[in-house]
Amino acid sequence: MPDVSFVNLFIVCLVAAAAPLLLGFAPRLRLPSVILEIVAGIVLGPSVLGWVKIDLPIQVLGLIGLAFLLFLSGLEIDARKLRGRLLRLAALGYLITLALGVPIGVALHSAGWVRSPLLLAIALSATSLGLVVPVLKDAGKSDSEVGQTAIVAATVADFSAILLLSLFFSASNGSTGSRLVLVAAFAVLVAVTGLIVSRTGRSMRLGSVLLRLQDTTAEIRVRFAVVLLIAFTALAERFGLESILGAFLAGVVVSIVDRDSASHPHFRTKLEAIGFGFLIPVFFISSGIGPRSPQDCCRPRRCRSSSPPRRSACSWAGSRRSPAPRWCSPGCCRCFSSRSSH
Repeated sequence: MPDVSFVNLFIVCLVAAAAPLLLGFAPRLRLPSVILEIVAGIVLGPSVLGWVKIDLPIQVLGLIGLAFLLFLSGLEIDARKLRGRLLRLAALGYLITLALGVPIGVALHSAGWVRSPLLLAIALSATSLGLVVPVLKDAGKSDSEVGQTAIVAATVADFSAILLLSLFFSASNGSTGSRLVLVAAFAVLVAVTGLIVSRTGRSMRLGSVLLRLQDTTAEIRVRFAVVLLIAFTALAERFGLESILGAFLAGVVVSIVDRDSASHPHFRTKLEAIGFGFLIPVFFISSGIGPRSPQDCCRPRRCRSSSPPRRSACSWAGSRRSPAPRWCSPGCCRCFSSRSSH
């Protein structure tokens, strides 16, 4: 067993339990617990008190929490509403936001404050779906018309931003055209997997086995959902894309396949209990804690070849006056998928 300490994780879990409890004693304070968790991480981390630091257990659980957050966000998507006028409005809103971000990026680039105007424009145009969904769920509005409109708009913005980052600022080798081919291939693979899962789920024999095991210690539906989450995340990495893209699409696939939940009404509640009850608060609090130094966030990527690694988004985000570390790991780009937590 590796020589690790769970003291920091204990403090993080204590904060995760205390944050919503304190807000429960102050119902007039309309503040999402997510905000309190991030602020608590900032206060307890190296930036202020220095009582907690990011170690191996927090780092691993935080990454899994990020993946689970995007997975549950994809699970909230109603694919039947991702069409027509609502989708057109969401896409138009994102394009306008992106267009407004470009001149801002160009102006800051001319002033010598940023290296990549496009990266800044993408970062400014994105919306943190991972923050929108918990807030709407706590308010009981996630299934309402307003909630679904907000989720669709945030989905288009977040998905487009992740896709653009994967195309233009991925840490994988190759041109933008080759990455576009990889994205298309990954999309086809996701569609085929979703079709296979959907066809398999219609099997009467398999359905009876799932029904028998779903509420036992096997928790078979939850296990298969986690398998799909990890599989899509790993596939996205293998294709040179951002892993959070795979996690989000895994949730979308489960949402499409699992439309009729009459035989398993507690399935999504169990997934939310794993995510919002444990993994996701660790991610939010660790986001507030942050790395101890820029070098802890942007480390050299281990390459099997002798050629130097490509620069990814973080190295392009550095200012000319205060440049970021030269080489970055692909995981460092998660800060652009959870912008409001940094």
